[in-house]
Amino acid sequence: MNESQGKTGLIIEEPLLWEKGKKGRCGFSLPSRDVDPSPMDETLTGEGPDFPDLSEVDVVRHYTRLSTWNFGVDTGMYPLGSCTMKYNPKINEKLAMLPGFSGAHPLLPDALSQGAIKMMAQLEQDLAEITGMDSVTLQPAAGAHGELAGMLIIHAFHRAKGAAPSKIIIPDTAHGTNPASAALCGYRPVPVKSSEEGILSVKAVQEVMDEDTAGIMITNPNTLGLFEENIKDIAEIVHTKGGQVYCDGANMNAMMGMVDMGRSGVDVLHLNLHKTFSTPHGGGGPGSGPVCVRSHLEPFLPVPRIIEKNGAFELSGDFPESIGRLHAFYGSFAVMVKAYCYIRTMGPEYLKKASQLAVLNANYIKERLKGTFHLPYDRPCMHECVFSDKNQRAGKITTLDMVKRLMDYGFHPPTIYFPLVVNGAIMIEPTETESREDIDLLVDAFRAIVEEARKNPEILREAPSRCKVRRLDETTAARHPCLTG
Repeated sequence: MNESQGKTGLIIEEPLLWEKGKKGRCGFSLPSRDVDPSPMDETLTGEGPDFPDLSEVDVVRHYTRLSTWNFGVDTGMYPLGSCTMKYNPKINEKLAMLPGFSGAHPLLPDALSQGAIKMMAQLEQDLAEITGMDSVTLQPAAGAHGELAGMLIIHAFHRAKGAAPSKIIIPDTAHGTNPASAALCGYRPVPVKSSEEGILSVKAVQEVMDEDTAGIMITNPNTLGLFEENIKDIAEIVHTKGGQVYCDGANMNAMMGMVDMGRSGVDVLHLNLHKTFSTPHGGGGPGSGPVCVRSHLEPFLPVPRIIEKNGAFELSGDFPESIGRLHAFYGSFAVMVKAYCYIRTMGPEYLKKASQLAVLNANYIKERLKGTFHLPYDRPCMHECVFSDKNQRAGKITTLDMVKRLMDYGFHPPTIYFPLVVNGAIMIEPTETESREDIDLLVDAFRAIVEEARKNPEILREAPSRCKVRRLDETTAARHPCLTG
C-alpha cells in the first residue's frame, strides 16, 4: 500500500479554558432585563460557578477544534462490528427539525398532537411489516431497554398462565447485554455453547430446555455474523415446552426484506433504530429500541399504546395486562422521525437492497482478508465477519497492536476482543454504504500492517504514532484510575 489515509498535519493545541479565559471577556450579549432585580438566597451567595470568561472567538474556535479531533461516520469508515455504525442520511435530520416535530411539547394533549401520533402509528406498522411481526411498541429508548421490555413481556405472559419459570437459555453468541436483561427480570441465565460451525445446534437446546425455562434469548444473525439457520427447529423445541423465543434484532440490518422473523418462530423481537434504520448512534444517545411481538403477546405491551378511534389517534393506558410504563412520555421521538424518514425514502425495494449490500460487503472483506488473518469460521457470513490474531501471536503481536496501527492509516478500529468465543477477535462490519474502493483501502491497510508485524513489529507496539494522542497506558489506567481530573 503506497498511500495512506492517515496523515500528520496542522494539529492545533490549546490550553485549558480556565487558563485561556480573562476576566471581563464575554461572547454573548444578554438582553436588557425586563424584571426587577431579586436578591439571591443567602445560601447561594458567593463567587458562583467557576466558569472561564471567554470571547465569542474563543468559544467558536474551541468547539471547532474539538470537532477536528473527533472521528465519526461522516469522517470515514467506522467498521465497528456488532454496532452497525452506518451513514446517517442528512434528509433524516432535516425532517426531524420540522417545526411541527421539533417544537412539539410532550405534554400537549392528543388532540393537538395528531400529526406526531399518526407518524408513530405508521412507523409501528412499517416495523411490523418489515419484521413479519404483529404489533410494535416504540417506547424503549435503547437496545438494552428493548431487551428488558421483551423479558418483562415474557414474564407477564407466563404469569398470566399461572406459571413461574426461573431460567432463560442464552447462547454464547448472543449479545453481551442479554444475560443482564434476563437477570434483571429475575431469571437465571443458562449458557449454551455454539457448535463448531459457530451457530446454535438443535441438540444443545434440547438438552437444557425444560418446563422451568421461560424461553431463549437468541441473537440472529449472531455475534459471529452468522445466520442461526436452525432457528425454526429451535423455536419448536422451546414452544413445545411452553417457552417463548426472544430474538435480539440488533443485527436486522442484514435481513430487511430477506427474513420473516414471525414465520421463523420468534415471539418477541427488539430492533435498534440507531443501528438498522440509520439514526445517529453514539455520543451517549438518544437511541430507540422498539419491541415487536406476535399477537398472543400484544396484551402485555407497555402503555400508553397508540390506538385509532373514529379517525383520530390517541395514547391509551387502558390495557390491564400491560407491563406498564417503561419511562416518561413515549420514547425518543426525534429518533423515530429519522427512522420513519429512512424507511419512507428507501421503500421496500431499497431496504432489501441495503441488507443485500451489507452482506455482500462483509463477505467481500472476509474473502480478501482470510489469507491475512486467521478466520475461525470459514463460511458465508451475514453483515459482519470475525477474524483473530492467531497468525500473528508467534511474533507477539496482538489484535490491539494491529488496530492501534490501523489508526495511523486513517481508519477507525473495528470491534476487538468480542465476541468472547473467538480469542483475540477482530470484528468488522462495513455496512451497505461503503464503496468497494473504500473497502479495498481498509483491506490494503490491514495487509500492510500484517507485513509490518513480520518485518518491523516495534512499529505496531508503539502505534499509533500519527494521531493526536499516543497509546495510553491502559493497564495503569484500569488499576489506578485518576477520578479527580
